[in-house]
Amino acid sequence: MKKRRTSTPEVPKRRCAIYTRKSTTMGLEQEFNTLDAQREACEAYILSQRHNGWELVPERYDDGGFTGANLERPAFQRLMDDMDAGKVDILVVYKVDRLSRSLLDFAQVMRRFNAADVSFVSVTQNFNTADAMGRLTLNILFSFAQFEREMISERTRDKVAAARRRGKWTGGPVPLGYDVVDKKLIINELEADTIREMFRLYLERCSGLEVMKELNRQGRATKRHISKNGRVRQARAWSKDAVLRTLKNPIYRGMMPYKDESFPGDHEAIISPQDFAQAQAILSGNYTPKRKAAQNPAYILRGLLRCECCGAAYTPGSTRRRGTEYRYYRCVTRDKQGKDACPSKPLPAQAIEDFVCERIRQAVRTGDLNESVADWLLHTAAEHKARFERERKLLPQKIAQLSAEGKGLIRKLDEMESESARTMIEQSLEEVGRHLSAKQARLAEVEKALLELEDAELEARWVADTVIRFDDVWDHLNPANRGRLVQAIIHEVVVNEPKNRVSATLADIAMPELPPLPDDDALDGRPRLRVVREPEVRS
Repeated sequence: MKKRRTSTPEVPKRRCAIYTRKSTTMGLEQEFNTLDAQREACEAYILSQRHNGWELVPERYDDGGFTGANLERPAFQRLMDDMDAGKVDILVVYKVDRLSRSLLDFAQVMRRFNAADVSFVSVTQNFNTADAMGRLTLNILFSFAQFEREMISERTRDKVAAARRRGKWTGGPVPLGYDVVDKKLIINELEADTIREMFRLYLERCSGLEVMKELNRQGRATKRHISKNGRVRQARAWSKDAVLRTLKNPIYRGMMPYKDESFPGDHEAIISPQDFAQAQAILSGNYTPKRKAAQNPAYILRGLLRCECCGAAYTPGSTRRRGTEYRYYRCVTRDKQGKDACPSKPLPAQAIEDFVCERIRQAVRTGDLNESVADWLLHTAAEHKARFERERKLLPQKIAQLSAEGKGLIRKLDEMESESARTMIEQSLEEVGRHLSAKQARLAEVEKALLELEDAELEARWVADTVIRFDDVWDHLNPANRGRLVQAIIHEVVVNEPKNRVSATLADIAMPELPPLPDDDALDGRPRLRVVREPEVRS
């Protein structure tokens, strides 16, 4: 019986490429240099694996004088291209660091090897991804690479946070209204005009939708961006969301945002702190715009009448019978909750208005009101002006002092190496920044208040002159100017309708509501014009 021949299965061929690298060119001129020594060791290892089908490709991949800190090496890039083209099955190196000295780069390269189905072997470190142990070692290296990436991310975030706390621009899409010059935000006046117009419109109309429509009607567009890779995002028409995002951006009031906080920036503001704060109040719903002038100016006591019985205000109302309009003021509590909540009946408008005006007329004739108006005008104007001029003089000194303190802390921060010391200085810097921001905002408020005082003084003089000539001019004033005069003179009219009693209190003559000086006491009350009697105000 003949013996049967057994044939051994043919081992598939595996093409092996050798990669060698040396960081410097020193010694490469020798006949047998470091690159040759690396290649010789790799050739010997490939020869020992001939039974596994390993064979060396003729192409040489040698990088002499190239660092392993990055992947920008000509022979290595050529090798990677050949791998992607399917010309290599196994890459052999003398040591892992010949391939890369960066764990992150190494992990990136290994992912590319896996994608090209190429194994990796280090002949002196028993590292071979062609077997299970090599793949386990690779997974461990990937874990360390992930850890290093996360550490780098944390350090980057900490660095960005520290820079933002100092008011530095740290990159990202440049906001409309600014350009970046030497890593600093510089105002682009053409774009800044759009930002100013946006805030002006919003403070006027209190509607993001209305602002969007007006900006687009004027042909104003968003910012044109060019990314680092050269991609261009063209300017677009405004949307409501884009308007609201812009209005919320604290960069425009000179602050640098980081997470939920803002820090004084080293760039120039486009919007004043007051206008920005008012816009935020409107956005958050915590702002009630001043009411526009009443459609019917005949109600000259609108907003002045208050019910003594329940403390609520009186609101204007009217009814029409047989073609005749009857005007009246009614208690809000009784109007909404009924007569059980408040006993005060509606007041005929003409009767209560005539009563208050007659009391003003009598006070003018006796000279008491004339003197009160003149005295109050001089006192209030001088008081307001003195307070704010004193602040305007002292605040710049405090701002300069805080700025110098902040610069000193920044210099110390740059010199500190201890992490705990840097943290303490950063906290101090934040505190100084908050105080500096508050003082700058206060100075802007004071400047604005002093400007408003000029208009207020003109209004007060008109009131004073009109009061002096009250008998001559009252009958000739139109309803709007009558209301203007009464609203300026009278602070409040308290009515006890069941007892038929009325009392009026003088107002701060034509002085605006200005931001108070924190350390000053309030003025001692207002002069009172007592006009208590039994007027006939019932219908």
